[in-house]
Parts: sequence; C-alpha cells; structure tokens
Amino acid sequence: MRTSHPNTPHSADPSVTLHDVSFTWPDGRSILVHANAAFGRTRTGLVGDNGVGKSTVLALLAGQLQPTDGRITRAGTIVLLPQRLDVTRSVADLLGVRGVLDAISEVESGALDPALFERIGNDWDIEARAVAALVGVQLAAADITLLDEPTNNLDAEARTQVLRLIDNWRGALVVVSHDRELLEHVDAIAELRAGTLTIFGGAFSEHEAQVEREQLAAERALRGAEQTLRTERRQRAQAEQRIAHSERQGRTDVANRKYVKAVVNDRRNSAQKAQASRRHQLDDRLATAQRSIDAADARVRDDEHIVIDLPAPAVPAGRRIARFVGADGREFVVNGAERVAITGRNGVGKSTLLAQLLRGADSEMRPGVLPDPPRRASGELFVGHVGYLSQSLDNLHDEETVFENVARTASGLEDRVLRNQLARLLLRGRMMDAPVASLSGGQRFRVALAQLLLATPPVQALVLDEPTNSLDMASVDQLVEALSAYRGAVIVVSHDHDFLSRVSPDLELHLEPDGVLTQR
Repeated sequence: MRTSHPNTPHSADPSVTLHDVSFTWPDGRSILVHANAAFGRTRTGLVGDNGVGKSTVLALLAGQLQPTDGRITRAGTIVLLPQRLDVTRSVADLLGVRGVLDAISEVESGALDPALFERIGNDWDIEARAVAALVGVQLAAADITLLDEPTNNLDAEARTQVLRLIDNWRGALVVVSHDRELLEHVDAIAELRAGTLTIFGGAFSEHEAQVEREQLAAERALRGAEQTLRTERRQRAQAEQRIAHSERQGRTDVANRKYVKAVVNDRRNSAQKAQASRRHQLDDRLATAQRSIDAADARVRDDEHIVIDLPAPAVPAGRRIARFVGADGREFVVNGAERVAITGRNGVGKSTLLAQLLRGADSEMRPGVLPDPPRRASGELFVGHVGYLSQSLDNLHDEETVFENVARTASGLEDRVLRNQLARLLLRGRMMDAPVASLSGGQRFRVALAQLLLATPPVQALVLDEPTNSLDMASVDQLVEALSAYRGAVIVVSHDHDFLSRVSPDLELHLEPDGVLTQR
C-alpha cells in the first residue's frame, strides 16, 4: 500500500513543466506533439506501451535531449538513473561488497565450490542493496530524480527494497515502470499516449478506474452521436424527396399551362432559394453531427486484445507431466494441465533448473538452453511436445518474416488458417510479412508466443522463463489472455507477483539458495 506524501499536493509548485513541447526523431517518429504537462514535487509513475517513448521523455525532462519545439522548465537540480545501475569495481570496493559480488558471478557461471556459497551466505541480493545505497546518495543530492524501470529483472526481495525506498522518497520523483505493484506506491500517473502526456491524480488502480469511467462515457457519447447522424441523414433524405416532388410538380404545372409563365418563373425562383437554404441547413446539421462523432471517437481508445482459438493438447488430467526434486530429496509432481510457478532470489539457479528440466525435450523447441544442471535441485519432463520461451526470445530468426518464423513450428496449419490465427494475436497486415528484426519488443514477444501456441502438433507443456521482463502492461495482459486460452501444463519462472496471481498457479515452488524446494 502506498504512503501519501505529507507535503504539497501534486498540482502545487511543479518541479518540471512542459510548455507546448514537441519532439520528433530524425526518422520522423514523433514522441511528443505540442504536449503540456506539469510534474509536481511528489512521486509520479510514467506509463505507456512499449516503444511509445517513455525513456525519451525522461531524457527530455533531464535535459539530455532538447525539444524539437517548445520548452521545458525545471525547478531545481535533476538526475536521471538509467534502467540498470551497475555496481562498478571501485564502488563495490568502497562499499565492501566486491568479494560477495565476485562469488555470485562465479556461481552463476557454473562454479560449485562450497567456499563460494559460504562467502555469499544470504547476500544473493547484495547488488540490489548496493544499488539502493547509491540511489540513496543520489536522492540526497538532487531535487528531482528520474528512474527508468527500477524493478526490471529484480527478484522479490530486491523489489521490496525498491518499493520501500519509493515509499520513503522526499522530493520530486518520476519513475517509468510497467510494474503494477510499484505503481501503487506513487501519488500520480502520467500516461504517454499518441504524443500527449496526461497526468491523473492517484495510484495506478485509481488511474485505471478513471480511464474506464471515461471510456464508458466516451462510448455512450459516440453511440449518441451516431444516432444523431442517422437521424440527420434520414431527415436529409426526406427533405430531398419533398424538394424533388416540388420540382416535379412545378414542371407539371408548366406543361399544363396552369399558371401564367411569369408567375411560374417567380414561384420557381422562390422555391429554388428556399430549397437551397433548406439544403444548406441540412448540410450544416450533418456536418455538425459528423464532427460530434469524430470528437467522441477520438476519446474512445482503440486498444486491441488477443483473441485466439487454440487446439487443445492431449493432456489427460492424470497424465504425469514433470517432476521436481529438491536438494533434500523432497519431490513435486506436475499432472495434467496444472500450472506451476517457480520463484526464488536472483542467482539461486531458477533458469538453470529449467535447463535441467528441458534436457529430454525436443531440442528444436528449446533454443539456447544452458547445458549445465542446477546445483542441488533437479527436474525432468515426461512429455515430448514442449514449448520453451526464453528471456532472450532466441528462437526468432530476425531475417525471416513474422509468417516464416511461426510457420516453422506450425507446419501443420494451412497458410490461410495460420494467417487468421496470427491476426488474432494482433500480428496482421504488413506486419505479418515484415522481417522480425523490424518489430518492437512487444511485437517480437507476440511472434515468439505464437510459435509456441500455434505449434503443430500442439505442445503439451509451456515452459516460460521470466516472460514479463521488459513487457509493458498491455503485453502482459495479452500474455495472460493467451495463457487463459491454453489447456496444457504451464511451468513458469517469474518474480512478477501480479502476473503470477493472474495466472493462478496450482503449485508454487520456491527455490532456496541451498537448492531446497519448498511449496508456498
């Protein structure tokens, strides 16, 4: 739960202000378009989809980039801490943690010397704590601090330290994050979307609720505007029918010589003027109705969601899928379409445990798997069709198109069916035939996910290694939607509490530094 600042409210005494700011990269991609925003002297979370330009905005706020147009004013000293702060050798020596860091590095490289584990003890998170100490030094030295994804790749213990740091923050803070838990510890949300910055008061859940209310109102306004346009069009058509009838009647009167020619001409001129005025009024009303639709439509977000119809893998409820054995000999078995989460501190060997698990699986489905077994815990699979999603997405061939990448694992699907399924995964149009190297991070992730979910024959188990790392919240939502449609077994390593709660694991195994597996 976030802790509110006792000092000034967000709107008062801004620390950084954007005055009609635009920024466009040399390739023509616009990040900000005549944006106006004021960041207060408190904690603000900066959110937006992957690739929208959040890190660019931080660089603009810090003065590392200059606006294409407009200006930015800052009230005080400002510092930007990048996505990853490395603890350099000199700083590590100064803080007295060099020996522990070196030992962790050796263990992560595969060394098994018991002396290394003794030196590490319970300090697997020493780098995160050292970073927190450095951040604290920066905090004391700056009036305005900018953080870029501070919890990315951190385990649960290190994330807790970062959240505690944010709770105790004094001064102005702008933090880019897709971490929902972190975004509950801020006082305002700044959303970067379509070149604009909009600031909402409150934490992220309050922001989501407000956006939902606004979207419901916008959709009602759009439906009302569309109904008004239909009415105006109907009235316009009826008026044209009356005008056409009047013109036909005038021609009939002339043909029958019912009136004197001068009278007929006078009536015709008068009718034409009235008809022109009526048409002008109707056209104005139609134009006004169309503008109302355009205005309402602009307020409705066009966010899309994954919709997929996956083939059900043949995984009977009693089928033995996998087995994990801890250092103490305790055994955990996965049966049927169960979902298993594996948690633990960074460096304890979670990814290596997955490598051990995948040793007997189809090598084509597990590129980049580490060859070494875990230190003191082991795992094995009892099914042949397994899909593996690594942190680096290294099953993608950058020079191939999206379609070609997925077709390699979905050879049993007709081209038409495969293209339809890719479109449901939001991989459509020109993107489908574009090289993977040209895609954004979120799009690349969807291609890798499609390789697994659309594989033929259907994979019976999915093995995912930190699948939400570097994903924005929209991409995480899409992953959850895809997994909810999957009917096989899921084994996932993750430090993302929110993601795991939404996946609803049947079993959570926690890997301790000594290789013991405990059920949570």
